[in-house]
Order: sequence, then C-alpha cells, then structure tokens
Amino acid sequence: MRSRRRIVITACTALVLALPAQAATAARMPAVGRAAPYEYMGWGSPEPPAKVMAATGVRAFTFAFMLSDGTCHPAWDGQRPLLGGIDQAAIRAVRAAGGSVVVSFGGWSGKKLGVVCHTAAGLAAAYEAVIDTYHLKAIDIDIEHTEVASAAVRQRVITALTMVRRHESRPIAIYMTFGVTPSGPDAVGRDLIRRAAGAHLRVTGWTIMPFDFGAPEPDMGAVSVRAAEGTKRALMAAYHEGPVAAYRTLGISSMNGRTDERDETVTLHDFATMLAYARLHHLARFTFWSVNRDRSCSGAGPDACSGIRQRRFAFTRVIASYHG
Repeated sequence: MRSRRRIVITACTALVLALPAQAATAARMPAVGRAAPYEYMGWGSPEPPAKVMAATGVRAFTFAFMLSDGTCHPAWDGQRPLLGGIDQAAIRAVRAAGGSVVVSFGGWSGKKLGVVCHTAAGLAAAYEAVIDTYHLKAIDIDIEHTEVASAAVRQRVITALTMVRRHESRPIAIYMTFGVTPSGPDAVGRDLIRRAAGAHLRVTGWTIMPFDFGAPEPDMGAVSVRAAEGTKRALMAAYHEGPVAAYRTLGISSMNGRTDERDETVTLHDFATMLAYARLHHLARFTFWSVNRDRSCSGAGPDACSGIRQRRFAFTRVIASYHG
C-alpha cells in the first residue's frame, strides 16, 4: 500500500511539473474566496455574517474595504483599526461558524494604499500587515478609480504583490478585481494584465466587474459572459496560455439588483446565467457586491438594499451554490 502511494505521488508530481506555469501555480494556491460575497461592515446596515451563513449555506465572505489611514498604513475604510472593532468581530464570527474570510483592499472611494504608499516595498508591507494580523489565506485587490487610472500606481501594485508572493511563507490566494467594458478589459485593464504577466505574477483570479457600463444593457447575464470571454482572450494573449488555464484564473464579481447606473439591473436570472458559465469553465471565482444589498427595499438607502423585489439573501444563495 505504501509503495503504491509513492508511485501515485510521483506520477502526480510529474503531472504538475508538466502543467503550464499558470496552472501549476494555481494548483498550489488555496481555494479560499472562490464563492465569497462582499460585505461592508462600515455602512449599509450589514447583516450578521453568521446569520447569513446559517440562512444561505455560504461559507466565506470578502470583507471590504482596507484603505489608507492617510499614511502608508492600512485601516478599515481608512478609519477603523485592524483590531478591536466591528471588522475583527465579523471575521471572528465567520471563523467561529466554520467559515473563511478574504480581505479586500481598495474599492472606488477613499484613499487607496496603492496611491498613498510611494514605494512598492511600503505597499507590500501594508498588505502583509493585514495578512499577518488576520492570518489570511486570501486577499482581494479591488483596483479602481485613482489606483487603476495611473500607470505608475498599477505597476506599484503589481510589484508589491510579487513581493508578497515572495515574502509569504505560506501560499496565499490573490484576487485582482477590476472593471470591464461589455466586450472585456479596456486599454487600462489590458495594461494591468500585461504588467502582471511581465512581472511573472500569477494571481488566483482575475475577477471582472461586469456592470456600470455607462449605458443600459438589456441582458446583463449575456453581457457579463461576453465581458468574461473578452477577458479570457486578454489573459491568453498576455500569459501565452490556452483557454483552459485562462478560464481557471478568471472570475466574475457582479452586483445584485439596480447598479450605480440608471436603468441597469442585474436579476436572479442573470446570476443563473453567470453561475452556469462559471460552472462550465470552472472559473476561479464567482461573487458579488454585496450582502448588504441582498434584500428588498423598505425605506432603506441604495447601499442597504437591491432596489428590486426579491427574497432576502436570494443572490447570496446563488453564490453559495458555486463550488468551482
């Protein structure tokens, strides 16, 4: 029995070594965050995470957002401390219920660490401070607005993440989340992917945000798939890899209900389309913004409800059904 096991291990090792570098690297990374909806503890009437887990079966959350406190030091929303606050309490609650967490850096608003930290080494240290504080197995870089707009900052983020990869003693999943057009990444998005490939940075999932397109799309499920296909082609070109490897480092992060754009709505039917696509191609990630909004409106503001009629946690249940 022992000799047979040795033969199997040797064969598996040979197979991994034969894989393309992108796929081999992905095989060593933890799958934490594959289906981890966003929740923001700072506003939008956040739901108790353990309650959401019990109601939906979801096993992980992406907590947002880690920003700059005005210097090259991280703080929740740029204001709340890493320890002793509502965010740490939420992380503890998820883990106590048997779940896992991802911490998201960036987002649209606030002071971004990538901008405020003037060196890649300083930015890497800020990322690592959060990783070490919470003993994280996954982080999300939601690169938007001022971070993604500057070529210098894009390069700083990529270089810092290569340092994190090199410094961390244990494998950590890194998700890069960014906006796209209906046909895939724009010039800035393609540049971000090319810079990562040029730096030999292998992320766990290039997660697109297929919404806020600037004009209403009649079928948000179909257009999300089209944007994902365009991103797959960009990954294939940048990393010189085939479609299977590209799909397995591709992710989708949608938005439930009415988005930030007038007359743009993502329905449960659209989520079902994205779920089928994710399952077909074994995407690295399927998630959405956000648990705070996963309920009908009853006098609540736009950050605390979806803007459509729905059952409570309906979109989270779809995400919870994705297993890769």
